[in-house]
Amino acid sequence: MADRINDMRATLFDALVARNAPGDWSFIKKQIGMFSFTGLTKAQCEHMTNKWHVYLTMDGRISMAGVRKSTAGRLADAIVDALKAAPSARM
Repeated sequence: MADRINDMRATLFDALVARNAPGDWSFIKKQIGMFSFTGLTKAQCEHMTNKWHVYLTMDGRISMAGVRKSTAGRLADAIVDALKAAPSARM
């Protein structure tokens, strides 16, 4: 299970880099455990939930166990869109 989650972290990171997501996302690969803290704001999280139906805690924590190779690109698209729609100091 830990190897799969690490693979999903790397897959999501690669997808974010491929989409030129603003900021440094290398922390995703460095975190451990089943969850990843994204640093997204409440407004960005709400945008992802309302528009993309991506469900995460409003403090930006996502379940890496729920990410699949087939959905990592869509998750990256949602993150990039949220960053553009509700920019924060993170950018």
